[in-house]
Amino acid sequence: MGYAGGSKPHPTYRDLGDHSESIQIDYDPERISYQELLDVFWSSHHPTTRPWLRQYASIIFYHNAEQNRLALESKRQAEAKRGQAMVTEIVPFEKFYLAEDYHQKYYLRSARDLYDAFRVLYPDEEEFVNSTVIARVNGYLGGQGSPAALQELLDNVPLSEEVKQQLLQTKLRALC
Repeated sequence: MGYAGGSKPHPTYRDLGDHSESIQIDYDPERISYQELLDVFWSSHHPTTRPWLRQYASIIFYHNAEQNRLALESKRQAEAKRGQAMVTEIVPFEKFYLAEDYHQKYYLRSARDLYDAFRVLYPDEEEFVNSTVIARVNGYLGGQGSPAALQELLDNVPLSEEVKQQLLQTKLRALC
């Protein structure tokens, strides 16, 4: 979670300037293509109305001409599929500012016992924020993924069985 798209240097949640809340995705194009990421983007929200604040704008930031071309084409396809104009902006990437610590991995931070257990494994804040395991656990706590996928992930994480069961139960309660 962070901020991008504006001109204000070093934005904060309380002083965004003209930035929007954003995420930055580091991906391996050998495992997932940019087009597949765009497909997830368009299927994950409905960008047909203007946001009431710049903070919540729908934006795709591209890094090169090919990403720009693919983003523009995917927008045209989304508009044709939905029969509506998309208000999503497609703009060149300039800079991403990481949001304050308390905005990172929100769902996991909200489950205090689980958060404390994972902080033992990832005591460094940067390592915690950048961890794929933490990102996946946070997503599961936010309602994404299946219990089977969570169990598979937990099989490879050195947590106590008690903490693993607590996490699985938390996830199962969220699904009900």
